[in-house]
Amino acid sequence: MKLRALLLILLTPFGWAADPSPLPDDPTRPPAGIADADGASAAASNGLMAVMLPRKGKPAAVIDGQLVPLGGTVRGARLVKITENFVVLEGEQGREQLYLTPDIEKKAIMRKTAPRRQKE
Repeated sequence: MKLRALLLILLTPFGWAADPSPLPDDPTRPPAGIADADGASAAASNGLMAVMLPRKGKPAAVIDGQLVPLGGTVRGARLVKITENFVVLEGEQGREQLYLTPDIEKKAIMRKTAPRRQKE
């Protein structure tokens, strides 16, 4: 009798696992329409993805999933300027600015600090 009760208790959770409820959406999964039919990410077509401004060395940007150093070419244009917010491409069609966060406007916040006391 005790063995039957123990088996029933042990096997009960597995019965629930046979009919799993739907899992919540994965917050790290790209939104619908971003992934290709084969499931690969289409992030390569998003434009400017990252900028790298090292203290030493040549600045670079990740554009269309490709690492492009300053002076390098991508999309048939040359990368002529890199800032922390945007890059400038120059080609036959003219100049094009690609923004890192095109829908976000950054504003610097200046705070007043208390004056320092001088030692007497």
